[in-house]
Formats: sequence, C-alpha cells, structure tokens
Amino acid sequence: MVHVYPFRAVRPAPGKAEDIAAVPYDVVNAEEAHDIISQNPQSFLKISRSDALLPGKDPYSREVYELSRSIFDKYRSEGLFIQDELPALYVYRVHDGDKTYTGIACCADTREYESGEIRRHELTRYDKEEDRTNHIDIINANTGPVVLLHGSHQEIKKIINDAIADRSPDMVVMAANKSRHEIFSITNQETIDRLCQIFVSIPALYIADGHHRCKSAVNVVEKRSRNGQNVVEETYHVLAVVFAEDEVKVHGYSRLLTDLSPLNADSLLKKISDIAHVTPYGEADKTQFCLLPKIGRKGDHIFHLYLKGMWYECVIPHNPKMSEIQSLDVSVFQEQVLIPFLNITDPRGDMRLQYLGGARPIRDLMAKVDGGEFSAAIVMQPVDVRTVFSIADAGGIMPPKSTWFEPKLLSGLLVHLLE
Repeated sequence: MVHVYPFRAVRPAPGKAEDIAAVPYDVVNAEEAHDIISQNPQSFLKISRSDALLPGKDPYSREVYELSRSIFDKYRSEGLFIQDELPALYVYRVHDGDKTYTGIACCADTREYESGEIRRHELTRYDKEEDRTNHIDIINANTGPVVLLHGSHQEIKKIINDAIADRSPDMVVMAANKSRHEIFSITNQETIDRLCQIFVSIPALYIADGHHRCKSAVNVVEKRSRNGQNVVEETYHVLAVVFAEDEVKVHGYSRLLTDLSPLNADSLLKKISDIAHVTPYGEADKTQFCLLPKIGRKGDHIFHLYLKGMWYECVIPHNPKMSEIQSLDVSVFQEQVLIPFLNITDPRGDMRLQYLGGARPIRDLMAKVDGGEFSAAIVMQPVDVRTVFSIADAGGIMPPKSTWFEPKLLSGLLVHLLE
C-alpha cells in the first residue's frame, strides 16, 4: 500500500504564476538558465538553478545553495510567494495540443521509496543526487515535483473530475512550448480523506520522472538523522504529482552520434545490414516525434537511422531467449550496434553518444545531422508503460534514456516545505 498526503503549498501570489513558473532545473544548462532569467528576472530558475547567477563558481559549492535559499526567502518576504493556510491536495492539469494530462499534486512518503512501494526503473548518478540533496536540505523545501504513476483507477478519475467541474483554475500558466498548465486546490476534507484512503489500497507507485529528486529527498532525511537533527514528519514527505498510467504519454529517447569512427557511413550501414533487415524509409513527416514502422512487426526490435540525408528502417528479429530488459529496443541497439561496431561501451559517459528527448519533432534531429553537428541520428520506438511497471516490479533497471514521459511539469507553481 502507498500513502499520499495533503500539504500547505507555497505558491505564487495571485497574478505572479506566469512570471515565476519555469522549466525544470535539469532540462537547461547554466547558460540557458541565465538567458531565461535575463528575459524574466522573477523566473524560478533563480532558485532552482542559482548557479546561473554565479558564473565561474563551482555549481556545487555551498555558496550556490545559500543563494538559492536567500532568493527563496526574499520571494516569500516580498509576497511573491504565499503559503496556503490549510493542507490541501491539488489537481495539476496540462493541455498540450490535443492531449490533456490530469494528475494529483500531493506529498508521497520517502519511507515507501526505501521499502519498495515507490518503485524506480532508472539508476541515479551520485553527483546529481548530491546536488539536489544539498539544494533540498539548505532551502528546506522540495522545489520540483517527482512524477509518479499508478494503474488506471476510475474512482480517482471521477473524484478529480468532480472536484474541478465548473471551476476556474487557481493558477494558469502558458509554457514556452505553448502547453497550458493549470492548478486547482482540493480543500474539501471528505474528498481529501477519500483520495488518501483509495491510495492505501494501491500496491505501488512508479517513478516516471524525478528519480534524482526522490532519492535526494530520502538522502536529506538520512543526512539530518546522522547530524542529530530532529526530523519532523513533514521531512519524510516529498512533493509529487501522481498520474494514472492512461494519463501520461511515453516517447522514445533519440540518440545522436558525433562521429562513426572507426567506420564511415557506408561501412556502418553495411554492418547493420549484416544483423538487421535495413530498408530506405522514404519520405518522413518531419513534424512527428517518431517514425511509424513500415516493415517491422510487433515484437521485432525496430529503430530508424538518419544517415547521409536519408532515413532507414532497421529491424532485428525478436529473440525469445532474451530477458525483458535485454529485449528492450534500446538494449538491443546498445549491445548489437553501439558496442561491437562503434566501441561505445558506456552509454552514460561516452561523449560520442548524445540524447534528445522524444517529444521533439524529427526535423530537429535531421537539422543536427544535416548541419554537421552530428554524423547520424537514431529514433527509438516508445516503450509501453506496462513494460516499465513490469521491470520496476521485478527490481530491474532499464538502460539510460529509455523513456521520455509527458507531461513535463513546471517548477515554481507548488513548493513543499520540509518543516
């Protein structure tokens, strides 16, 4: 069973959400964050990426985190942020094109991450863990939500819909990508109690986005306990937005190769043809995020390769002897193409291999190759969300950059204080 908790959100004052809301800290680098802050001086990136304000400083120095804390405190003292008087749950709804995503913003329990009811499918990196651990600890708040998933549940969906029916959102923000983000508070105690009761009957939650934020919240509890601090109950809670599995979309994660050494384009294509059925794809819709298979069948391992101005569909037949993780398309591509042909053995650290999130049109990939920045691009097929659940249930870890979940939530709309 799992638990969700209402909390007293710190959120932008009326009329300030549009100025404060920002992209998550980990989708921009310091230079990009600096540019956004220059255009919007109240951007939440001043708090989530204060290293952008201190060029030349070690981004992991205590000075960076202290600056984040001072700006957060200033926003609160100046009335840019206010805190709700009573604990609440919140509906977070995103309209993006013709798709609407609706979830519940709440707190989850870090103890359930440790016991396995909150399940992961991805490894965390120590440096990123340490960064967010220090950020959470010094600011004394979760400033970005973990995105969690549960199985489809009709009563939860009905309660959410009833709670926001005929209501205007408390906050509305139009993101840079034209998606519309809406927050509705749920303050009715009967509704809150019923939702919390339902979640107790759910066996597990699954991390879709925010593995580092979740593990770092656990680390803060451990750090404060080691230091002899009094760890209050609220510190065990971590900010989350929980979606049903049918309220999210999973994209593949594209790969980019800086060079093809020791091969060239023709010899790489020849080697792939030795292990896969390779055929020119023909005209591709450049606005799409993924290419639909033309010859590949369900169960085959399919990827699309952009090389020398042409798309190719590559199909490797399914091997029934493979485990669930081994049979992921990204695993097959790594083991049968990247390692033997290009000697790329470390998909996390080899700089010849770069990644582009799956919610980008393929024209972006084509432009990077056509412009000479990269030698080749690879589009992967999306992984079914139930496969993610199955691997996490078995305690398995998927290869890096296996999934790109949508929606991507904004930071700064809801903040959870640890004390």
